[in-house]
Amino acid sequence: MKKLFLGLPKGSLQEATVEMMKKSGYSVHISPRSYYPTIDDDEISVRLIRPQDMSRYVEKGIIDAGLTGADWVKEAGSDIRVVVSLVYAKQQLTKVRWVLAVPEHSAIRSVGDLQNKKIATELVNVTRQYLAERGVVADIEFSHGATEAKAPDLVDAIVELTETGSSMKANNLRVIETVMESSTQFIANHHAWKDEWKRTKIENLAMLFEGAIIARVKVGLKMNVPAGSLEQVLMKLPALRKPTISPLSEGAGYAIETVLDETVARSITPELKRAGAEGIIEYPLNKVIL
Repeated sequence: MKKLFLGLPKGSLQEATVEMMKKSGYSVHISPRSYYPTIDDDEISVRLIRPQDMSRYVEKGIIDAGLTGADWVKEAGSDIRVVVSLVYAKQQLTKVRWVLAVPEHSAIRSVGDLQNKKIATELVNVTRQYLAERGVVADIEFSHGATEAKAPDLVDAIVELTETGSSMKANNLRVIETVMESSTQFIANHHAWKDEWKRTKIENLAMLFEGAIIARVKVGLKMNVPAGSLEQVLMKLPALRKPTISPLSEGAGYAIETVLDETVARSITPELKRAGAEGIIEYPLNKVIL
């Protein structure tokens, strides 16, 4: 049997990725002591890999495809194919940022002030390139963790990942600039991409992953509408496409079904009721394939 060898990110993205795959229709079980999760698809073999290492293993063909951050692909300089970018992170559906930060009371106010200073980061190569493009030479050291705690006693500044900015504030750090934004990427090995069977499998996964991400912020909405209220209800109803309208039996009116942002649904549901809609049902979605 043919198999696709797939890498899932171990660490902060792990839980969000497993949840995304569940929404995509895949059941993934991860044992606390194993790097080989089980998946309910005999054509896929899964392995947990640190995001920092993922693109290198994909590039070498040790695995066919994997999920990792654009930041780690750039840091490794890997020659891979980006199949699709998926905007999801540990806590929310958003891109994350690598920021240049200094202690709150530091005299450093701009990138230029970092000349000959010491900077700690996990993203060494990207940081070095970022500074070189701005004509700044600094001592950049690799940080094995707890980077926020190293300034000001051990280093002058840090380049660290932030999703909400709360960790920076908690450690009394001031952000000077964003070094790069990053999102999760579904990447593939070039040779695997040329294999027709593997490429189709990868493309199918990408479509389902995208659908699962889109569905996280949308809901389905269905309702019944008397014939005399149809026009008023439709005027208040946005949709990805035109809503589905079906006649009810015995001329009782119409059934309407649509998909829309959850934040929009909570705002317009009372308005739909006032416009004449009845039996309004809101339901969650697993995937929305555009």
